Amino acid sequence: MKNQQIRFDYNNMMSEYVGAKEGISVLEISTQKKRMEAAYQAVQSSRGQGMMGWTELPYNQEETVNDIIQTAKSIRKKFDYFVVLGIGGSALGPMAVFQALCHLRHNELPKSKRRAPKFYVEDNVDPERMSSLLDVVKLEKTMFNVITKSGSTSETMSQFLIIMDLLKKKFGSDAKNHIIATTSENKGNLIKIARAEGLKTFYIPDGVGGRFSELSPVGLLPAAVLGINIKQLLRGAALMDRKCKIKDYRKNPALMAAVLQYIAMKKGKNISVMMPYADSLKLMADWYCQLWGESLGKAADLQGNKVYVGQTPVKALGVTDQHSQVQLYTEGPFDKVITLIGVDKYRKEVTIAEGCQEFPDVNFLCGHTLNELMNAEMLATEYALTKNQRLNSIIMLPEVNAFTIGQLLMFFMMQTAYVGAMLNIDTFNQPGVEEGKNATYALLGRKGYEQKAQELNSKKPKSSKYII
Repeated sequence: MKNQQIRFDYNNMMSEYVGAKEGISVLEISTQKKRMEAAYQAVQSSRGQGMMGWTELPYNQEETVNDIIQTAKSIRKKFDYFVVLGIGGSALGPMAVFQALCHLRHNELPKSKRRAPKFYVEDNVDPERMSSLLDVVKLEKTMFNVITKSGSTSETMSQFLIIMDLLKKKFGSDAKNHIIATTSENKGNLIKIARAEGLKTFYIPDGVGGRFSELSPVGLLPAAVLGINIKQLLRGAALMDRKCKIKDYRKNPALMAAVLQYIAMKKGKNISVMMPYADSLKLMADWYCQLWGESLGKAADLQGNKVYVGQTPVKALGVTDQHSQVQLYTEGPFDKVITLIGVDKYRKEVTIAEGCQEFPDVNFLCGHTLNELMNAEMLATEYALTKNQRLNSIIMLPEVNAFTIGQLLMFFMMQTAYVGAMLNIDTFNQPGVEEGKNATYALLGRKGYEQKAQELNSKKPKSSKYII
């Protein structure tokens, strides 16, 4: 499937195109050769170990994938609604792949055209959100998928408690037939609950963290239920992974993308804008924001030195945000790197109808397609950014399909791993997130967090003079 390989075009990161002041020279890249080699070796030597178990997901899940496919077939026959209970990587990945590979108005289609359940992801604990979900689904026709590796994620487990209570009240012992658990096989609370309740269970491998979990059962089960070809998704990821194993950075797209972002960060470009030019890819930017921000935003390096590194991810959508953000990107501070994602061939073609002959400024559009307009808009943004000496690159997908989305997911994960190694940080932990989790536990009276509760209670009280 050579004609289905995605392409990384970094011309507009280079000084030859955006100018010597802001651009990156070939010499600057070559001076980072030792750092790149060290990062490459660090990532390659850690494959399948520690928290890098995700690198092996394209290769080691044959039995699990077959189980998922059979389970998904059964769900499609019996249920009209499929609801994911999860947050963070347990939600953003499934949402992004759903948006990318299903009909853009999937839930509004009649069942005969949908050929899959309506899909909902409950990734927050706003009480109005849970209440509204229960207004639109019928419990007897709903399969829930609770996803949390630890089984102690407050948001997800609170949702689980609510749903399990409703299911038991309505179905009694048959409640177990309406909920699937995706969690750790060996530790945590959810696996114990799942076994006690007799729930169907899929396992998240120990070396796979939430934001790197989309190619595990976390993402594969929802995708399969929706009729997405998960084998093609994994094949695409495997193809990109093989390219990212190449030692020569000039042939390794993720390693080249990583060093360019590393150099850009060192030059003060502390914002990474992800801007897909396809509504189908809109939520890929949301998924990227967690992957990039949570992985690279770290206070300390591997030796414990305070470094306070990271690059703030920002999501945008072409063409929509040409009318809201591109003004800032082209004429604001020189602190951003913009990544555009384009599509060679959209899945549909729409021709702009003839009309308004008396208005040449409108009529010129007639006979063109929305496809042409979309691509012209992207090229125009690329031109405006480059003309104004703003670092930008383009990732091009031949089409949006399971194979190319698998490549895109693996590209970003490998790029993140390489940048983390170049920054000499732990790419796979999230101590800042844990602090917030612990404070939440203390505020809600979880046993074992009494000291944290005392710490919170002893904080300096707010002053009324600063509240208007």
